[in-house]
Amino acid sequence: MEEQVIRNIADVQSGTGKTAEQTQKPEDKLLPEHVMGPFLIREISRDNPQMEEGGFYRDKKTVQLIGASGTQKAMAAAMACGELDGPAVIVAPSARDLRYWEMDLHFFMPERKCIVFPVIEKADASVNFSSTERLRDRMRALSAISTGEPVVILATSVEAAQKLPEQKTLLSQCITLTKEDCIEREDFLARLTGMGYERVDQVERCGHFSVRGDIIDIFPINKEHPLRIEFFDDEIDGMRWFNEDTQRSIRMADKAIIFPISYEGKETAILSDYLKDGLLILDEPHRGEEQLKSYFREEKENALRAVSWKELVASGNKKRELIFSLINRSLPGISCHQSETWPGQTMTNYQRQIPLFITELQNLLSHGWKAAVVIPDRTEYMEIEGALSEAGIPVSMELEAGKVILARDAISGGFELPNQKIALIAAGDILGRQKIRRFSRAGNKGRQIRYFSDLNVGDYVVQDTHGIGRYIGLRTIELEGVHRDYVTIQYSGGDKLYLPMNQISTLEKYIGPEGTTPVLSKMGGAQWDRVKSKAGKSIRELAERLLKVYAEREITPGIAFDKDNVMQREFEDSFPYIETPDQLSAIQKIKEAMEKPQPMDMLLCGDVGFGKTEVAMRAVFKCVVSGYQAMVLVPTTVLSQQHYKNFVKRMEPFGVRVAVLNRFVSPKEKKLILQKLAAGEIDVIIGTHAILNKKIHCHKLGLLVVDEEQRFGVVQKEKWKSWSAGIDVLALSATPIPRTLHMSLTGVRDMATLTQAPANRHAIQTYVTEYDDNLVRDAIIREKERHGQTYFIYNRIDTIEAMQHHLRQILPEDVSIVIAHGRMDGRQLEDIMVDFYAGKFDVLLCTTLIENGIDQPNANTMLVYDADRLGLSQIYQMRGRVGRSEKIARAYFFYRKGKILSEVAEKRLDAIREFTELGSGFKIAMRDLEIRGAGNLLGSAQHGNIANIGFSTYCTMLEDAINTLKAERENKPKPKKLPATIVDFRQDAYLDPKYILKEEAKMEIYRRLSLASTEEEVSDLLDEVIDRFGNPTAPVIKLFNSAKVRTKARHLGIGSILDEGGHYLITWADTDFIKGWNPARLPVQYLEAIHILPGAPSRIQIDKSKIRKNVLVWISELFTSIEQDMGKNIKNS
Repeated sequence: MEEQVIRNIADVQSGTGKTAEQTQKPEDKLLPEHVMGPFLIREISRDNPQMEEGGFYRDKKTVQLIGASGTQKAMAAAMACGELDGPAVIVAPSARDLRYWEMDLHFFMPERKCIVFPVIEKADASVNFSSTERLRDRMRALSAISTGEPVVILATSVEAAQKLPEQKTLLSQCITLTKEDCIEREDFLARLTGMGYERVDQVERCGHFSVRGDIIDIFPINKEHPLRIEFFDDEIDGMRWFNEDTQRSIRMADKAIIFPISYEGKETAILSDYLKDGLLILDEPHRGEEQLKSYFREEKENALRAVSWKELVASGNKKRELIFSLINRSLPGISCHQSETWPGQTMTNYQRQIPLFITELQNLLSHGWKAAVVIPDRTEYMEIEGALSEAGIPVSMELEAGKVILARDAISGGFELPNQKIALIAAGDILGRQKIRRFSRAGNKGRQIRYFSDLNVGDYVVQDTHGIGRYIGLRTIELEGVHRDYVTIQYSGGDKLYLPMNQISTLEKYIGPEGTTPVLSKMGGAQWDRVKSKAGKSIRELAERLLKVYAEREITPGIAFDKDNVMQREFEDSFPYIETPDQLSAIQKIKEAMEKPQPMDMLLCGDVGFGKTEVAMRAVFKCVVSGYQAMVLVPTTVLSQQHYKNFVKRMEPFGVRVAVLNRFVSPKEKKLILQKLAAGEIDVIIGTHAILNKKIHCHKLGLLVVDEEQRFGVVQKEKWKSWSAGIDVLALSATPIPRTLHMSLTGVRDMATLTQAPANRHAIQTYVTEYDDNLVRDAIIREKERHGQTYFIYNRIDTIEAMQHHLRQILPEDVSIVIAHGRMDGRQLEDIMVDFYAGKFDVLLCTTLIENGIDQPNANTMLVYDADRLGLSQIYQMRGRVGRSEKIARAYFFYRKGKILSEVAEKRLDAIREFTELGSGFKIAMRDLEIRGAGNLLGSAQHGNIANIGFSTYCTMLEDAINTLKAERENKPKPKKLPATIVDFRQDAYLDPKYILKEEAKMEIYRRLSLASTEEEVSDLLDEVIDRFGNPTAPVIKLFNSAKVRTKARHLGIGSILDEGGHYLITWADTDFIKGWNPARLPVQYLEAIHILPGAPSRIQIDKSKIRKNVLVWISELFTSIEQDMGKNIKNS
């Protein structure tokens, strides 16, 4: 297939049909991804019988391959897997080796999936919640290997040595499901619970299952997506995998195996024992043995759960084994049947000496060599292609003697094969730095929260006409033989409102400032109208202020920074990783905004450790290269020091002058820095909010970067807003606070997001549990045994010393504890932090000051006391401080024994449970928005309004005010809103309990149905409902059909369609929507049924006796006819 692709591309280039000049864009000379690697293997195998695919495995023995390194190993492994239908297991010394392996295998075998195999920790029995991501990765690997899938399992020697249950024992505890199986359903559900699965209303993450009538959803621990099973009585009628985010089906399934979350049985096997007819690859066994020995020294407790190196190499499948060793040496415990020497050598690294590279390449090509250059991104392509064409080196679309082929992909390094005269060259070999491509794991995206989610009975709600009430539940009421669902809302004085579902769009969940209980409104609306109009005035003022700030930005002449130059490219090349697609698009978006003459105001949201700082550095560098100064504002002194070190490390080689201003800088140094800043002798200044001082003068400021934006208060924000007019502002945040989040969502400022986790960040093992001295002691001792350090978060300065005393009593004497908190003198605090970095203390007992971006890769355990008292974004940020190295990171969130948690605290800890995966910061902010509201963030004046009318109503009013003001300023008519059309055909059109029983699910569907604005959206929702709940009943079909009529009616400005006995009455809310329509032009079948009523509002009656088909179909066709007539009329005019 790859050869065909190359031929096709070559045909296009050679001008079949068009000339090459006509068709060739600069990147047409670049082969697409996933083509070059497999093609190269075939090309090489054809020329060399010894290197044929699977050639080493004629007689299925243990083969030692000497002399291969880097990418060459992946190529040899890909050849060995060529004839293999089953799985392969690669055991490498360290996680870093595995990253190179994954990248290179992806080049040579793009169709083979790589699965990691992590170390799992057994949770203490007293822990009531522990995260499951690592278990999921492990079970996925064991499932793939047991069912013989053609995957590659990647494990370090430590991971491969972990003890597992026997394969037979584990498989006996799995459930295998096949289409048309008969299953006793109650037994099946009981078995799932026994396997550790949790029953929920809606399946959203691993380990969940739910039951809805004849449908059971399960998210197996060993699969990427959940499974939907449809029953007919007790027979499985159909199975399909579905997407947990959208709840929609992805593909059908004939068979599925569900692995247990908790299993029984002795752990006497290891990973390689599971390999039946697969291939086992040992990479550099000597180094692997060293790594395993050091693990046993560091992790004494875990050592009991792993086997020694001797046992590791002795056990397992010995049918096919490939061992890579750079030099020929004896391998204790391994008997090799044959040794081969790899016929290749590593490519020279030219360290950007382009002329030297060109000379040597020309020499190879003149001797009949074929060369392939692998390039990961566009900037490198432009540079390399430019150098080749300047030197007159022919670039081909085929691998041919004397020519070079360029391919878009990534490898860790190149090599030469003298026998075949083939050179594979990585862009990094030419430009001097190899970048690592990081692959994001499935499941790192987490679930996007629906904005104001789930209504529970007892929650406060806001209804447009009547105001704030309490939601009591859903009721189905029968009136004159017609069934309807109503939302029941209780108001002040015990009054109840039954709100029909066709008006649910007028209802919102009440979200107010934390800790406030709203006052219930009186039914009837007069009091509510007063509250709303009072809030409305102040909202309008706020809208005017906001628009003024943003309008000024639009008309203020800003700085148009220069386009990227060679220096910018070199700076970006010095980043050691290949950027994630998210990073690239964020960088692109920010650069485009910087190159425009208007000032930029951009918010960059990205999870902790997802590479926001790198994006910011590129913006800063662009600013400096264009001849301007940049200012980086950070919330804490410690973080300013760390940023300073990082910026100096990356920017100093390019001659950028960086300085820092914080409490640690002496008055004398400060004075000198200020002088240099004013004279333009400093390019980048980093500091805490002291740099917002009016006394600080920059020579030519162009960019302000605000890190951890959520940490700054309103006053500081107003400060930088007031003096930053005209310059570009880039704000970074992992959990943007609700105000900034909401403004970005309502489009008042620009926003870029990073949601892809870098692959070397492992999920953090998270525990939520009651405080227990034994757990604390074990966690700290365990961390010390592996030479690591621990953060203990205790957020009360007054009693922190008493806590230190208590910890000293429960811990051994050799555990050193140091206290750090914000009231300390600056120098003293820095000394403590520096000492902790240097590893002089085992435990840092501190307040939440560590939440702001301090990197200490050696601290990988975090204990948080009274976690229920902290804000959600604080908890999340802090959890991101561990897990920055290769070791397993652990985070324990404690609440006090016997303490009854407040509802807010419980929701917070639940949210942490829900989002233990990487990449959840953005979702955390959404959830925090729901938990604590957003009052104080808009200033005290708005705090009261949000409390009075609720956050969602507030946001709607603010959005309306902004749109109205915009229209006024631009002398345009106020944007029209579609009316909230009411449709009532007096028929059973509702979600009947036979079809959907759960109130929450009904509410969600009614709500989404009310938000659907086109027929396509209604049909799409119906497809999803059928997918989730099975074939719809007659009332459900009627509900969706009347919803389709409603969407058409809204676009025609109709306010209501009501059944009045002998006729239907259609009333217009706004006739502007039907300007130019002439009823006389309607087809005859409609004219005879219609009677136009005099006066305002515009109304028509439809005689029921004249309708000779289904009424919904008839009215829908009438509306289509009106739309067509208006369309023709507009065309003619």
